[in-house]
Amino acid sequence: MKLKKPKFWDNKKPNFLSYFLLPLTFPIIINNFFLNRKTNQPNQIIKKICVGNIYVGGTAKTPLTIKIYDILNNLKYKTATIKKFYKDQVDEQKILRSKTVLYCSKNRNLALNQAIKDDMDIVIFDDGLQDRSINYDLKFVCFNNIKWIGNGFLMPAGPLREKIESISKYDAIFLNGNKRDNSNIKSLINKYNKDIPVFECTYKPTNINQFATSEKYLIFSGIGNPESFKETLINNGLDVVKEIIFPDHYQYNTNDIDNIILHAKCLNAQILTTEKDFTKINNNKNSDIKFLKIDLAIKDEQKLINYLKLHI
Repeated sequence: MKLKKPKFWDNKKPNFLSYFLLPLTFPIIINNFFLNRKTNQPNQIIKKICVGNIYVGGTAKTPLTIKIYDILNNLKYKTATIKKFYKDQVDEQKILRSKTVLYCSKNRNLALNQAIKDDMDIVIFDDGLQDRSINYDLKFVCFNNIKWIGNGFLMPAGPLREKIESISKYDAIFLNGNKRDNSNIKSLINKYNKDIPVFECTYKPTNINQFATSEKYLIFSGIGNPESFKETLINNGLDVVKEIIFPDHYQYNTNDIDNIILHAKCLNAQILTTEKDFTKINNNKNSDIKFLKIDLAIKDEQKLINYLKLHI
């Protein structure tokens, strides 16, 4: 059974439990040390961009992957996306397959080789930043601008796969989420890497007009950071009267959906979820459920376009 992310991971400061678990982070420190020493042979046949994170889950990697895919296609590059196959991440695979040319395999290198055979110019990896078997040309790190780095500790004491200092070896940072002042985060980034480009992105609902502000809404989600989903709806004037949160990549069963429908009827509320969650609901059960479509709006998209032109 998938577990929800511990709440103490996202405290502003580490608590007693974080410090208690601190010795268990040593295997990750050792693993990262050896990964950082690993070198790979460059592959000039195809350009490779990785959209990843060092914070576990909920940093909008998939929407950003799709956004960059669209930009590169508009620049006339033959572009594809690559995602490693995980049984519990079929939701993201479905979305990528519907919006991009996707290569999905249990081994990223196998997917890469197939893209090379198909004469792709550029591939964008959705996740895989810690996969040192691939020599990426560009490595982008995503953060959610609400959660940022949580309590700042490595797993299992905190939500980080790598220490924040690791941003010094990456090419650009993307702060994704709802509109807010990110100046404090950018100041902290500057302490670790004053030269790294920082792109700010916001969730832009594309079908919000389909939902009446006069209605009440029960919302549910199984995503890394459900706070951003709820905040997006509230910022657009929707009355959220009930929220049900499941673990990230949760696989819904019939009882889950029946209970959600029953709760909504008791509250006389409409049911709303994310596009990612909607892909996991049985077709026979989704007639009473609507989903929010979002695009990722880049604050200075031309700056990103120029950056990609320069570096690919």
